Order: sequence, then structure tokens, then C-alpha cells
Amino acid sequence: MKQVIIIGAGPAGLTAAHDLLSRAGNDYNVTILEESNAVGGISRTVRWHGNRMDIGGHRFFSKESRVNRWWAQRLPAQGTPAYDDKVLNRPCTLTPDGPDPEVQDRVMLTRQRVSRIYYNRRFFDYPISMKPQTFRNLGLASTLQAGGSYLHACLHKLPENNLENFYINRFGKTLYSMFFEGYTEKVWGRPPRMISADWGAQRVKGLSVSAVLKDMLQKAAGKKSTDTQTSLIEQFQYPKYGPGQIWEQTAAEVERMGGTLYRNCHVTGIHTQDGHVTSLTVETPKGIQNITGDIFLSSMPVKDLIGGMDAVPEEISKLAAGLPYRDFVTLGLLVKKLNLKNETGRKTLGNIVPDCWIYIQDTGIKLGRLQIFNNWSPYMVKDPEHTIWIGLEYFCTEGDAFWNMTEESCMAFAAGELLKMGILASADDILDFHRERVKKAYPAYFDTYAHMDRIITYLNQYQNLYCIGRNGQHRYNNMDHSMMTAFEAVDNILSGRADKTNVWNVNIDTDYQEEKQD
Repeated sequence: MKQVIIIGAGPAGLTAAHDLLSRAGNDYNVTILEESNAVGGISRTVRWHGNRMDIGGHRFFSKESRVNRWWAQRLPAQGTPAYDDKVLNRPCTLTPDGPDPEVQDRVMLTRQRVSRIYYNRRFFDYPISMKPQTFRNLGLASTLQAGGSYLHACLHKLPENNLENFYINRFGKTLYSMFFEGYTEKVWGRPPRMISADWGAQRVKGLSVSAVLKDMLQKAAGKKSTDTQTSLIEQFQYPKYGPGQIWEQTAAEVERMGGTLYRNCHVTGIHTQDGHVTSLTVETPKGIQNITGDIFLSSMPVKDLIGGMDAVPEEISKLAAGLPYRDFVTLGLLVKKLNLKNETGRKTLGNIVPDCWIYIQDTGIKLGRLQIFNNWSPYMVKDPEHTIWIGLEYFCTEGDAFWNMTEESCMAFAAGELLKMGILASADDILDFHRERVKKAYPAYFDTYAHMDRIITYLNQYQNLYCIGRNGQHRYNNMDHSMMTAFEAVDNILSGRADKTNVWNVNIDTDYQEEKQD
């Protein structure tokens, strides 16, 4: 049997292991090395005092049929439990086959997508809509200015050599300045003019004022669009107990099929010879070990992968060392109530605002985004009838002042911002809190990223090495695209295809986009 070593037990690594074992388990011995004690990577679910946190927010929506089939096999879909049903913990009934005691908790819920911008204590739809409320919030002067700015952008296109010009071409400078410029700098720590337009081309391709208008007109005419942009979808699937549920289940299935998963194993060295990876040096709870293999799949950061390789040319080494990342802190707060009125007309348990995410655009506030876990799934919250479990997302750099705050200081800082914005009425409404820090959460598109093609060419010379997943490719992939890189890599392994273009070309299409940082 060929020895397959997979670095990382996130969506890409687990998908690759599961797919390989299910299709050719008798020919491959699969070992997964996970640096942390958890599976799922940034798509894991964190448990805290009976409540669950989704790190970053993960909508289960994809235009990849292969991914959708795979999800459906892991977690059958079911309708949403009624918000006004007080018996939230009753068993879910599966359809069409009826209840099954062994899988009653293995369900996908259908969720209503609500994401809004909170700007100057007012809510705006995200993406920006053309509803009357939007114009009332903007005011007549700003509305006219935004309209004129958009028309000017339509007539005078800027060269798309940076993210700023990319946004202005699609929204006009006024809307860009209000709703994109400050938030983008908050997320990345760089002004958009210093960020490659590649990020926009990947994350917001297809989204523009014209796309919003087209979607609005189609809905008004009662037509169902066949090419709705991801940011404009109104429903998505979500595991009952958060995204980690599917990856915990997948990890268990991998082990039942004969795969081996080692946790708390940090790969520090990648040893090569004659165009092949031969072995890995791994820090394990039992000490330093050398692990050999025939095939290697890596979802570890490209920066660390090349940094641990033998005899890398100096130029490539410098380019890899210069690849940038953005780190991330999410703070879970359990609160009695939010000081926000539900004026949307949507029914929610406790009549809280129905948002999955609230984007915080004010540049004087460090908080980037607020999740309301009750609205992702009421089963994420221990007592959803009496408490609200929110996630506050802060973008930072490992080692900076915010990253190094104590957990108590971080909570006090966040509480102060929520009070300042009017989201909380009193700090006494906070009942509990928990912080999670995530390194290299977001591969960034500046600095030496411009030379990523040269790094890819170097990595491709290793015939038995496949780079998969978000960090494995230094590409801001969503969960479904990370999974697709795994599927493509396994296809190559089983078919003997040497060219890896298909693996690297996942998510470079022109009709799919997504705005969220998951």
C-alpha cells in the first residue's frame, strides 16, 4: 500500500483523506497530521459552557455539484425549526424517510440569509440594495452624490491594478468610500490601493450596482435567476450544531475506513530528494519523529511549507517568507439582550434582529463584524429563549497589541465598543465570554504575493506533493473551494495525472464570488 501523508485536518485535508479512502482504500494507507487538538481548521465549532462558536461564519452554499452531493451524504437536509416553537430541543424529523434515532442530530438546517451593514447607528442591506430604506438612511444629498459617482465610474473606467480601482469601477467612489474603503483597511491592515485587484476578482467578482439592480428587477418580475451571485442568495444550508459537526463526523468516518489522524503534531521539516518529498520532521506529544511517505498533500501555509524545505533556492525562500497573512480574534459574548430593534418584519425567537452577520463600517471602531449565533442555528445556544450568543470578529496581526491583550482586557475593550455603538445598553448585560485567536486565518494579496506564480512553479517540481486548501495554496478560498482542491488532487493521484494545473485552478472562474471572511 502506498503511504499518503496529509498535513492538516481542515476541510481540504479531511476531504482528501475521505475521498481517497472511499474510492481506493485498499491501495492507500492514509495518515493525517493536525497541528492543533481540533479538526476542521477555521471551519471548526468551538464549545464553551454549552454554547457553540462558529469561527468566521460558514454558509453551506456552493455552485459545485460535487461538493453539494458530498455535503448531502454527510448531513441530510431538513427544514428550519420554527422560531416560535418553544420546544427547541425536540428531535429533528428527517424527510422523506422519517426519524432515525442514530442520525436525528445529523441534519442541515435551511437558514434565511440576512447580512447588514451597521453604519452611523443605521442599518444598510449588504450588499447595498436599492430599497427606499437605503435612500432614507443615506439622505437626499448623499444619494444624489452616490448616483452621480456611479455614473461617472461607468463612463470613466479606472485601470484595475489595485483593489481600490476595482471597487470604484463597480460602485462609484462615493459608495466605495462609505462602505468598502474603511472596512477593507480594517480587515487587511492596508489601504485598498495597496492590495492586488486579484482579491476583488476572486471574492466579489460579479457583484456591482448593476448586478444588484438586475437581481432586484428579476425578483420584482417574479423570475428566478439561474446565475444569482453568492452574496445575493437568500437561503443557505447550515449544520444543526455548526460547521465543525460535519468535520468531526468526517474525521470519525476517515478513522473507521482505516485512516489515522494524529493531533497536536506540528510539521517543522519537509525533506526532499530528486524532485520528490521523502519525509517529514514532526513535533509530536511523544517527541520529534520522522515520518516517511510516498505521496504528500499539504494544507499548511505555503510560507511555512517552503520555510521547512531542504535546499530551497534563496530567491524562492525570500518570496515565500514574504507572503502576508492576516490573523484573527473572535470573542464570544453571552448577553441578556441587544439594544437593537427588529424592524425588518422577520420573525425571530425573542424578536432579536435577524442578522447572521452585521458588518461594522465605522472606521473609529476596531470591531469588523458581529455574528449572532442564535440566527445561524438556535441549537448553537444553550438557552436561546433567554440569552443571545454573539461573536465579535477582530482582524489583527499576531503579536500586536490587540493580539497580546489578556482575555479580560479584550472583553472590556469589546464591551466598550458595543456600548459606544449602541449595540449594548449596559455592560451588565454580559453574562459570559470566551476568546479564540486564529493564526494565518486569511492569506493576503500584497507584498510578495505578486510573485505567487513563481512559487507555484517551484512547488510543482515535486511530483508527489499536492498543495490544497486555503493556506495550502495561499488563496482566499471558501470551504467548498478548499474541498474542490482536495477532490482534484485525489483525481490526479488515482489517474496518475502529473500536471497539477487543475488543482491550482480551482476558484479562478469568473462567475462565482463571495464576500465573507470564512
